[in-house]
Amino acid sequence: MSGNVTPFPSTQPSRATQVGYERAELTRIMDLYGRMVAAGHWRDYAMYFGRDVAIFSAFRRAAERPEIRVEKRPALRARQGMWSLVGEGGAVLKRGHELAGVLAPVERRLMKLVGE
Repeated sequence: MSGNVTPFPSTQPSRATQVGYERAELTRIMDLYGRMVAAGHWRDYAMYFGRDVAIFSAFRRAAERPEIRVEKRPALRARQGMWSLVGEGGAVLKRGHELAGVLAPVERRLMKLVGE
């Protein structure tokens, strides 16, 4: 019996197989989601973790298209920024290198909702 260990062959490349959120990023997104729920504007959310993108979608109702999507694409980090805020129609509303700046339009909308 030999002491050699043969690794199981992998079909995946050596890089990460999916993009995800770090704890601080997800905390920031879920805090905003909770405040929008408390304001009565959002009722449901979904998350998708793919090889190239992580997406957080917020819904007014579960049966609709998402009102907003927060997308993290690390491949765009060096270009226009890895964060983007996508509206209900699919248009990119904001892009940036920092999550706080990308969430700013939703934060402003929340202030208007609370002020009403």
